[in-house]
Amino acid sequence: MKRRIYLSSPHMNGGEMKYIKEAFEQNWIAPLGPNVDAFEKSLAGYCGVKHAAALSSGSAAIHLALIMLGVEQGDKVIASSFTFSATVNPIVYQCATPVLVDSEPETWNMDPDLLEQALKEHREKSTKHRVKAIIVVHLYGMPAKMDEIMAIANKYGIPVIEDAAEALGSRYNDKPVGSFGKIAVLSFNGNKIITTSGGGALISDDIRLIEKARFLATQARDKAPYYQHSEIGYNYRMSNILAGIGRGQMQVIDQRVQKRRESHEFYYQHLKDVPGISFLKEPSGNFFSNRWLTTILVDPEKTGISCWDLQAECEKENIETRPLWKPMHMQPVFSSCPSYLNGISSELFLQGLCLPSGSNMTDEDRDRVLSVILKNIHYK
Repeated sequence: MKRRIYLSSPHMNGGEMKYIKEAFEQNWIAPLGPNVDAFEKSLAGYCGVKHAAALSSGSAAIHLALIMLGVEQGDKVIASSFTFSATVNPIVYQCATPVLVDSEPETWNMDPDLLEQALKEHREKSTKHRVKAIIVVHLYGMPAKMDEIMAIANKYGIPVIEDAAEALGSRYNDKPVGSFGKIAVLSFNGNKIITTSGGGALISDDIRLIEKARFLATQARDKAPYYQHSEIGYNYRMSNILAGIGRGQMQVIDQRVQKRRESHEFYYQHLKDVPGISFLKEPSGNFFSNRWLTTILVDPEKTGISCWDLQAECEKENIETRPLWKPMHMQPVFSSCPSYLNGISSELFLQGLCLPSGSNMTDEDRDRVLSVILKNIHYK
């Protein structure tokens, strides 16, 4: 069998072992420690914010962000519909209601016009259970239209949480994503652009939010000579070992972004003229995507094959691909949530495919993927 080509596998550089070794030698195996402190500092500096809290996952980060913004039972949180469920699940953890907003066609992220419609209507409908937050996703590393979104959020006085789980290294107007809203979320899952095996972070300029996040993430233990708890806490902190991996990964983050962008450019140059194949493009020079995953749209009327069948053909060749996210408003668990739709994300889901995009892909790997795609397209 041919060697497996993964969608986005971890890519170690060797520098991680220095920090892991130090942790073992100093017996800093617990959550917290020197690696955590240094990793947080490097994240904040890279993302253009003042503070960061390293956590156990991106989901934990979103959950804490909602808690700190006062989201409670019966409240509403507006969120991008075109995303992974981890964006929306924590809203339900807080017994709040997700209000799902569809995509605009240029970036595939939250449509500013639909966002304003949702804010206007829900402000008029309810004064008791109001919209407490907006979660904007930077999908597949493509920055959302943050100027427009922030202007609308500020107009209505609603704080923005940036879900930048897929977008570390992306920029909008030459400013790092994650530095626009009140608070932002990062993920270091094994398939992300850098990884700590599992993990995530909250970043913000607001030290009070970050300090409160650290407090809640360590079981909300009060300052006392004994174990005392005045608030409900969580076991959400990152371990010193995993933060050591993160420190090593941060040393090569720019190279990882460059490699992902090179893979995207390879696919684009070889497939841009193929009838029925299209790409998610950076709308202008204001947008810089880390190209976490290269995505294509496959029009079966022009290519003679659906994205689902093309995925199956790749799998026969031991190549991992993945459909685009199934929008949250199409998910059984969220189908009853209020939603503001224009049909864009559902159409993207029906035609979209994520291609292998790891920074450790070789030229031979990319050639293999390309050959399978071209072999299975039948021009009409």
